[in-house]
Amino acid sequence: MLNKREILNIVIIIFILALSISLFNFREAFLPTLLAIAIIIILNVGLKKLTSHYLDIKMDVKMWEIKQWGFKAHFRFKNLVNLGILVPFILKVVSLGYLNFTASLVFDVKAKVYRAAKKHGLYAFSEISEAQIGAIAAVGVAGNIIASIVGYLIGFPDFARLNLGFAFWNLLPISNLDGNKIFFGSMVLWCFLMLLVLIGLFLSIFMV
Repeated sequence: MLNKREILNIVIIIFILALSISLFNFREAFLPTLLAIAIIIILNVGLKKLTSHYLDIKMDVKMWEIKQWGFKAHFRFKNLVNLGILVPFILKVVSLGYLNFTASLVFDVKAKVYRAAKKHGLYAFSEISEAQIGAIAAVGVAGNIIASIVGYLIGFPDFARLNLGFAFWNLLPISNLDGNKIFFGSMVLWCFLMLLVLIGLFLSIFMV
């Protein structure tokens, strides 16, 4: 399901996020954080891959990169800027170690024309709607919310917090993040997921 480039991107981001979370925070040991982040990302990506397969959509996972930084066409960088690697460290330093940014992976999609044609007739479902793209992104976020609840119930509050943080940053409706896809796919679904995450983050203050 994952090609070599996707696996490489995921491995790099897992390492980068674990390193940035451990930075300035001696409570967060690197290896346990690395394991937790690996579980969180693999769960998120795995659920999105399964959903895209069910919808006959090819999904490619990549690092969060941008070239255009403004609304006008000439507001562009000369080369792609890898925010997936830069932002976790920048936010960690700027916030003096208090904030952990974990939205470093995004995905692109394209229709599996021949697979769809085999099931539904030639070209019948070759286009991808915003609702379908939003559904793929939402399943991954929902999986992390559920993982957060499970983590808390079985006695791993730090794992629960990391899942909530991952879900929150990915729900931001900006650039190519999952939140942007969910927001334009279904504003109601986006509001529901964000409300769940905000409630979870509020309750996490009292997690022991």
